Amino acid sequence: MALVCYTSFVVNQIVIPQTEAVKYLGLHFDCRLNWKEHIAKKIKQMDLKTKEVNWLIGKKSNLSTENKLPVCTAVIKPIRSYGMELWGCAGKSDTVIMRRSQSKILIATANPPRCVTNRTLHTDCNIPYVT
Repeated sequence: MALVCYTSFVVNQIVIPQTEAVKYLGLHFDCRLNWKEHIAKKIKQMDLKTKEVNWLIGKKSNLSTENKLPVCTAVIKPIRSYGMELWGCAGKSDTVIMRRSQSKILIATANPPRCVTNRTLHTDCNIPYVT
């Protein structure tokens, strides 16, 4: 049995449809006001954009890392940072998911040695670490 957070609304004898989540100005809100769905959608959106520009920033690209990073930042940062003032207060488990996705994209772009930590990679590439 699912937990229901809402009540039925009737306007002019018409029942307004109920949903678990709603998208408003690019932010996904659910009835419990947690950010799991929003972060999942943003990660999916970042993955799709990364696949679109993989020919340019991927491991097989002929560009240098110094040229790949601005492209990666220009494509990924707007998706990640939109509405961060609101979803930035999300729980630690949600921000860990976003950090993991961002690090995965950065590793694919910079192609560092395996011994480099994610925090060091973010610092060297001058890309903020999501906390």
